[in-house]
Amino acid sequence: MKFLVITDLHQNTALISRFNSIISKTNAEFVLFLGDVTDFGTGEQAAEILSELKSKVYVIPGNCDPLNLPEKIRDVAVDMHGKAADVGGFRLVGLGGSNITIFHTAFELEEEDLYEGLRKNACEGMILMTHAPSFGILDEIPSGAHVGSPAIKRIVDEFHPILALSGHIHEAIGCKVIDGTTFVNPGPAKEGYCAVIDIEDGKVNVDLIGPDQS
Repeated sequence: MKFLVITDLHQNTALISRFNSIISKTNAEFVLFLGDVTDFGTGEQAAEILSELKSKVYVIPGNCDPLNLPEKIRDVAVDMHGKAADVGGFRLVGLGGSNITIFHTAFELEEEDLYEGLRKNACEGMILMTHAPSFGILDEIPSGAHVGSPAIKRIVDEFHPILALSGHIHEAIGCKVIDGTTFVNPGPAKEGYCAVIDIEDGKVNVDLIGPDQS
């Protein structure tokens, strides 16, 4: 099962053709979009952007997306906010928005709401898609502070996903394997970053693609 992961496009629609080219070149079966489709835009704008991706798209909102994104995109993509789906023999569990920030952005949730929103659908070995990262993992900002979500980290510790995907922290691009979970932040799509992930026979292979790669 091979798929493309993008996050934090922030309405830079000029790069959609790049991601469509990567979908075609890699034979990605679908796209997981981890939020911030827009840059404080509308649900209608989010739907228009998602409709331009030439693949089936599973999407969650980011903290810079409108609260009505889940309902507005349902005709063009699969809404995964607070939901689960079966993909390639795995349970895909999603929750958008971020933990509380100092910026008071559009789509922020309390830790308890993040935890309960994920827990209701979580299962052992799932693929987890969140906008915000787990606290302490791919969540470091330039000051050195860790700003991820303790609630998401708690879900990871309890359910041991095979794969935990997040964005939100543009500088924390990377891939780490911790206690059997592969954590990935593909980097901001608005700058051309993405990741192609292949899961075969229980093994996760991650190809982080930078803006100078095709």
